[in-house]
Amino acid sequence: MGSAQQLDRKRVAQLEEEGDVAADYLEELLDIADLDGDIEIDVEHDRASVAIIADDSASIRHLVGREGEVLEALQELARLAVQAKTGERSRLMLDVAGYRAGRREELTALANDAIAKVQSTGRAIALEPLNAFERKVVHDVVTDAGLTSESHGVDPDRYIEISPAQ
Repeated sequence: MGSAQQLDRKRVAQLEEEGDVAADYLEELLDIADLDGDIEIDVEHDRASVAIIADDSASIRHLVGREGEVLEALQELARLAVQAKTGERSRLMLDVAGYRAGRREELTALANDAIAKVQSTGRAIALEPLNAFERKVVHDVVTDAGLTSESHGVDPDRYIEISPAQ
């Protein structure tokens, strides 16, 4: 086996361990809060991905909070739990009740609308402020379309400007 394959397997094993640590932490949290939810672990885009799902997603929807604020806090806590256990900073992504998946679809549509306007006018467009996850989704869509995007400002007012390809 080549060294690239060994690195890939080692990296996947590391990401799977991050997912396991985060899942254990989140399961304890759900138990303490007396909430029913299942944990799904995956590896996507070179990062551990953990999702909390429930048959009745409304029962865990408050773990998302207004505009994903509680979800962001839970994700950071899970990342800190991983770091405490592994000694490594984690880029783990957490989703609750499919919120991020749905938000990704909305952001893709928003980015595509902005891309169409930039292409038809030839002028840059600034979007409303977005969090880091949301900006990443938009940057990826813009890059795939062959245009340029750049973040400006400071959180929580950080926003993206989409420009024609240079």
